[in-house]
Amino acid sequence: MKKTKRKNKNNNQTSFYFEDYLETNKKSKMLKKSNNFQDRIYLLFFFFFSLVLIFSIKITHISLSKKNIFNNQKQLKHFSLIRRDIVDRNGEIISRNINTFHAAVDPKLIQDKKKFLLNLRLKFPELPIDEIETKLKNKKYFRLKKRINQIEKDKFWSLGEKAIKFEPFQARMYTHGNLFSHIIGQVDYDNYGVSGIEKYFDRELKDKSQLNQPLKLTLDSNIQYIVNKELSKAVEIFEATGGGALLMDVNNGDILSLVSLPNFNINQRAAIKDKKFINKITKGVYELGSIFKTFTVALALEHKLVETDTIIANIPRKVKCSIHEITDLKEHPKDLSVEEILVRSSNVGSVVLAKKIGEKNFKKFIKKTRLTKNPKIELEEVGVPHQLQWNKCKLETISFGHGITTTPLQATALYAAISNGGNLIEPSLIYDRQFKKPEKIISSKTSYKLSNILRKVVTSKNGTASLADKNGYYVGGKTGTAESYGDEKNRINTFISIFPTNKPNYTLLVMLENPKINRNLIYNYRGIRTKASYNTSGWNSVYVAGKIIEKIGPILAINNEEFTDLYVVEKFN
Repeated sequence: MKKTKRKNKNNNQTSFYFEDYLETNKKSKMLKKSNNFQDRIYLLFFFFFSLVLIFSIKITHISLSKKNIFNNQKQLKHFSLIRRDIVDRNGEIISRNINTFHAAVDPKLIQDKKKFLLNLRLKFPELPIDEIETKLKNKKYFRLKKRINQIEKDKFWSLGEKAIKFEPFQARMYTHGNLFSHIIGQVDYDNYGVSGIEKYFDRELKDKSQLNQPLKLTLDSNIQYIVNKELSKAVEIFEATGGGALLMDVNNGDILSLVSLPNFNINQRAAIKDKKFINKITKGVYELGSIFKTFTVALALEHKLVETDTIIANIPRKVKCSIHEITDLKEHPKDLSVEEILVRSSNVGSVVLAKKIGEKNFKKFIKKTRLTKNPKIELEEVGVPHQLQWNKCKLETISFGHGITTTPLQATALYAAISNGGNLIEPSLIYDRQFKKPEKIISSKTSYKLSNILRKVVTSKNGTASLADKNGYYVGGKTGTAESYGDEKNRINTFISIFPTNKPNYTLLVMLENPKINRNLIYNYRGIRTKASYNTSGWNSVYVAGKIIEKIGPILAINNEEFTDLYVVEKFN
């Protein structure tokens, strides 16, 4: 019995241990499976953590790095310039070569020509489809469109036609479109200059030894924009057929702005044949009228024939010269001082002074100032003033600006000389240039007297340019209303100003071609709200000049070292 019990006991014990082993093995497998799952989670976590860490390090490195990843020099490693950049006086790009494309097609690679032509007609309706269809039949490689832009290139890509090829080439891009059209000019498809600065400096712009050195101009893009905007408004307001403006530094001849309207988009490479698009400032030849009275007074003072307060007594109402009569637009007192003759803009008074000066002295002055010679400027688009014939009445008519032609550029340069102490300087568009010694045409004493008189033309109640009187700028100047030479229908209203007259720095010419009276425009004329009385430069060109000076004045003041030293807070870099 004992033996049996022991066996049973042993059986029970064996069974107990077997069950415990199965349970433990099961738990062990579950634990192992759980560990494998956790290992995978850790691995995935480590993988994503590593990615985040790598990107974080890269972003931190880029943000802290001083290296400019958009450096033009880096981009141009695979882009070899064949023409230099052109920049303004502040280094802003005006003209630059870029990579662009011609769109061409290989007819042999087209599978469905009808579909291809249909897509072209839909995407590019301006293309000559019939002509393209004829060329496709010849099965010869040809260009679909020259000088395509990025939008056009994307449209060609969207056709999904492997027969379309893109031929890379360098094209000239003008960043401001119309703004500098009469100055910069254009290049042809082979990058040869055909007009403007591009033509005048064609050889220098292609000089391989200077490709990394831009050609720097005296122009200021910000001022050019403002002048262009205000002049464009004026052309619209006064329904003029065109206009022009020129801003120049009187001390060194730097041209800060030159605008001629209408202008054109030089990026379109269109052939300009209409005469209305000529550069009116350098190529236009005009009788500029009463602005010549300043020269008459200058000569009378320089030769010590009169003083500014000398009274010219018994000035006649009219002067007969040959078969012509010279009169004034409005009646003036019989007795006028030399100063008043210029302030009131008296034609007859100017004739009286011219007779005192004499033909010989006037001839010397005109020859010395080169008013009737080709203007000197870095452009080929320059006008040729008509040859001056000293016949009967020529002295009388020249004294008030009739019977003599010149360009607005030359007239402005002469006003610069009259205001800067009498030094005749050459206007220039090139910033880094060799300066020539200026020629003295009048004394500093005469120059000072004239600046004071020109200021009174603006401030005096009898002056013709009060609309240019802008607080703080001490504007002086002279108006001129005349006709285009040989064309009585072509009216030219001009105002040449200098500012500030207490220490002249700038001269600004504004001219409007065939302006009309704006019946709805209300002027603030010496504190009184009024409408225009006459269609003279005092009511349009002077008005525009005032608007321009008011807006460019702060820019010119900030750019002036003397002003900056006195009034502008020092900047620390």
